[in-house]
Amino acid sequence: MTFRAAVMGTGSWGTTVAKLMCDAGCEVTLWARRPEVVESVNERHENPDYLPGVVLPENLRATLDPAEALRDADFVALAVPAQTLRENLAAWVALLPPEAVLVSLMKGVELGTTRRMSEVIAEVANVPAERVAVFSGPNLAREIAGGEPSAAVAACADEAVALRLQAATMTSYFRVYTSTDVVGVELGGAVKNVVALCVGIAVGLGFGDNTRALLMTRGLAEIARLGAALGADEHTFAGLAGMGDLIASCSSPMSRNRTFGENLGRGMTLEEVIAVTKQTAEGVKSAEPVLELARKHNVEMPITEAVVNVLHRDVPLKEAAISLISRSPKPERYGV
Repeated sequence: MTFRAAVMGTGSWGTTVAKLMCDAGCEVTLWARRPEVVESVNERHENPDYLPGVVLPENLRATLDPAEALRDADFVALAVPAQTLRENLAAWVALLPPEAVLVSLMKGVELGTTRRMSEVIAEVANVPAERVAVFSGPNLAREIAGGEPSAAVAACADEAVALRLQAATMTSYFRVYTSTDVVGVELGGAVKNVVALCVGIAVGLGFGDNTRALLMTRGLAEIARLGAALGADEHTFAGLAGMGDLIASCSSPMSRNRTFGENLGRGMTLEEVIAVTKQTAEGVKSAEPVLELARKHNVEMPITEAVVNVLHRDVPLKEAAISLISRSPKPERYGV
């Protein structure tokens, strides 16, 4: 069966997933805001702003018209910045095919509501959880677009839908696993961005591998604690959408959030870093709602709190670092 897919958003990840789905045999239309992007994808088979040098499939089509992109789509992959999802999706609701599966490619938590992206989708589109899927993992777009061996998790409350999404995205170079743990897969992707910011700050301050390992390990514990409070399966956090995504985002110089943190650690102001950052570092805006969500559920997340303090409360980096390392001693147990 050939699936038809609409990918709404032409950033590096949206474009990469569009390429991936073409390579998996789908008919894919990419929705873009700017006419020059549409022209480049359709005529030169490239998205030079986000994936320069990557040759896109000739059968990948781009359009400025959301109705054209969404027409008869089996899958609608949403690849806009997390904090713009509600507004964008509201404009597209009347155009959505009645049986389409709505796929979140975003890794964030909504400001003001603390809702995960799948919750925003279900609310705005007024669809049941069985029609909302999430797609997450160690997904550095440039490597995947270049055909390097990679993987992700397709998660949906309806296992049959997750299996269909797996079939629509799996290729010879990209392996896709399925899950019904939407909460766990989604939280892993959203909170790892915050941890990657902290790791980046540590790197920018000149700290070494021990510090990075400390922050990544304790960051995973924070993700697992929040996940447990929200009903996620703790095994999810040992997999691709948890540990896998965390390692990639905290270790790679291609990670937007780690790079953002590094610039802060090297002494740039928040305004200066924002000015030189071309793509969205989701952890910057998601840190506050993640912390708010944790407090609602009485979950302690000191790394997340430190990042919020630095980004949004003008706490100096060194003061935030001291507060983290001088916390009261505790036993080392998973999830503690």
